Amino acid sequence: MTKDTLERIKAFGMTNQMVAEDLARIGTVHGVDLGHLPSTPQAVEEVYYPQFDMAVRAQAAAMARHYEVFYSLETSIRKLVSQTIETAEKTEAWWASARVPQAIKTEVQSRIAKELDAGVTRRSLDELDYTTFGELSELIQANWDIFGGTLFTSKRAVQKVMASLNALRNPIAHCCPLAEDEEVRLQLTVRDWFRLME
Repeated sequence: MTKDTLERIKAFGMTNQMVAEDLARIGTVHGVDLGHLPSTPQAVEEVYYPQFDMAVRAQAAAMARHYEVFYSLETSIRKLVSQTIETAEKTEAWWASARVPQAIKTEVQSRIAKELDAGVTRRSLDELDYTTFGELSELIQANWDIFGGTLFTSKRAVQKVMASLNALRNPIAHCCPLAEDEEVRLQLTVRDWFRLME
């Protein structure tokens, strides 16, 4: 290999390194993973993940996108509930108000206590993050005076769509594959949710 060729290879390598660093900086600034670098698996993943059956791993990869959709949806619904009630109550401390049914408060306190007793890090300091998807629906129904009309037009439609979403959530949350029809139903029901707010 000639000296000129070696210099070109070095220059190519340096250019690639600079581009990779620029992409990493841009990804960090904008909070996105550009996928230009291989992810670094943890030691546990390196040792144990390959031992799982390939079919199970393929199923997990296929289910990951459904989980991502539902995670985004549920998180956005929690934010909508929180912001709407906070605005109505004119306080961030709305959880203690009469807007939250006592049964939901009791269940949430029980979940927090179980988590603390288990000695694990609390998932959140926000009680709303301890509500189930069904309880989010109950919160909307119990506060229809602030959710109806301005955000949603039909209480029955909200109940129906949230019940469908809750049914679709179960296999995703409990690591069961979604049937092809249910994948389509999930896509349509997510669309229905956003159509409720048009």
